[in-house]
Amino acid sequence: MQLKPQLAPIALALLIAAPAMAAEPDTNRHQAQIDQIVKQISPARIEATIRKLVGFRTRHTMSDTVSETEGIGAARRWIKAELERCGAGTALQVEFDSHIAPVSARISRPTEIVNVVATLPGTQEASAQRMYVVSGHYDSRNTDVMDATGDAPGANDDASGTAAVMEMACVMAKYKFDATLVFMTVAAEEQGLLGAAHWAEQAKQKNLNIAGMFTNDIIGSSRDEHGKKDDTQVRLFAEGLPVQKENSDVVRTLIQTGGENDSLSRQLARAVKEAGERYVPKFKVNVIQRRDRYLRGGDHMPFLERGYAALRFTEPAEDFNHQHQNIRTENGVLIGDLPQYNDYNYIAKVARVNAAALSSLALAPAAPQKVQVRTAKLQNDTELVWQANSEPDLAGYRIVWRDTTAADWQHAKFVGKVTEYTMPQSKDNVYFGVQAIDVDGNVSPASYPTPLR
Repeated sequence: MQLKPQLAPIALALLIAAPAMAAEPDTNRHQAQIDQIVKQISPARIEATIRKLVGFRTRHTMSDTVSETEGIGAARRWIKAELERCGAGTALQVEFDSHIAPVSARISRPTEIVNVVATLPGTQEASAQRMYVVSGHYDSRNTDVMDATGDAPGANDDASGTAAVMEMACVMAKYKFDATLVFMTVAAEEQGLLGAAHWAEQAKQKNLNIAGMFTNDIIGSSRDEHGKKDDTQVRLFAEGLPVQKENSDVVRTLIQTGGENDSLSRQLARAVKEAGERYVPKFKVNVIQRRDRYLRGGDHMPFLERGYAALRFTEPAEDFNHQHQNIRTENGVLIGDLPQYNDYNYIAKVARVNAAALSSLALAPAAPQKVQVRTAKLQNDTELVWQANSEPDLAGYRIVWRDTTAADWQHAKFVGKVTEYTMPQSKDNVYFGVQAIDVDGNVSPASYPTPLR
């Protein structure tokens, strides 16, 4: 285009003054740190941890707390000592978190419930208050949920999840992350999610910024009740609309705008699936769009009930002969939750997915806040606005969108360091989200826009 001579100096000055939009960081490349973490997850160490936990004979919440070799007391002291040992010389902080549970339907006497919590503080000032929590429950049970003395090995439910969390903590403690990571082994899951509920409630009262939580519960076996093996996928349960007697303003807005599939947990699940499948090849993260399985529950639920994004990892097909069962032989079949029924290479794959997702989330910027779509006038374009992130390594923002019938994001456009952008697509026909990206290509979960009149 030929500029008029008298306008050329002005145009040149404007061109020089206007900052060029930075190129989009490569969001598909592997981060070396995450590759190293994934590679270091060890099936052999996971198996050794599970067999050690099984060796305590029972880890029932009301079992022996005095013995050094049997019962839940010995188990939690060993877990804490092991995390302290492998975290020595790192920033990992290990502590007990305890409270007294009163008598209830599954607690026959006041009982101390003790979680073992290992915290790896974030190293970026703008992100350190943001936390990601991963858990497994170390208590076990028999057919009778009140049986505190019988053998209850709990090799799959949930020594598998406990061992995965411990392995992640030990490996990841050697690295630095922008945000804070919390590795928890919790107690009294089988008695009513009591350990997780106590920690989640304390977090809520302290106004902790928990940006995501996932629990690993029954991730030990790759075989179903017929013996068919499937070690190629893991189920990830992700709630849409929360279970509430009365809808909050947030939920009401989701319903009004058709965003039932864009809850915080569903956005977190999309991010976990993307990171997990990128770093653990040929392994599918199968997002199940519901809170949990029928007739069951897990330690993510107390977090969901307090408004946090929370997910559950579980093996693809459960064999109920090896859950919540007294050890016995019936018709020539050995029944019970024993370590020989676990697939330790499979558990390691699930742990790698967890570690890749946690690493990606804790290295990435926070999801953009106050994302809104202008609805003051009728138009076919879509005007999006959001609040600026504060991370010093922020590269900019990416707008993502998908058809209203699609589960995952289908399209993306990097728009640089702006806080508003107009898309030439109708907000009536697609779902939008906004992600933050840092200079290394780490991507936050998407934020769903609320209407702005």
